[in-house]
Amino acid sequence: AQGRDVELGVLLPTDTAGKLDLFDRLQLEAVVRVCRESQTLSDAGRRLFDQSRAQRSVVNDADRLRKYLLKFGLTWDAIAN
Repeated sequence: AQGRDVELGVLLPTDTAGKLDLFDRLQLEAVVRVCRESQTLSDAGRRLFDQSRAQRSVVNDADRLRKYLLKFGLTWDAIAN
């Protein structure tokens, strides 16, 4: 399928991908795929946090996603292009 391959080694800072646990790598690859299929950071956040957002008093999916990506040194612009 189009956009299915996510090359974390290309996206992440040098040597970061090789230091990720399989769990983190698989999760991050899936998140990047959803981001690339979405028009905006907010849209991607709504899709990724579709269940947990209902239990939150303050819903800011874009900020949650932005912070998650920053943990890996990534930004929306870096992965959306």
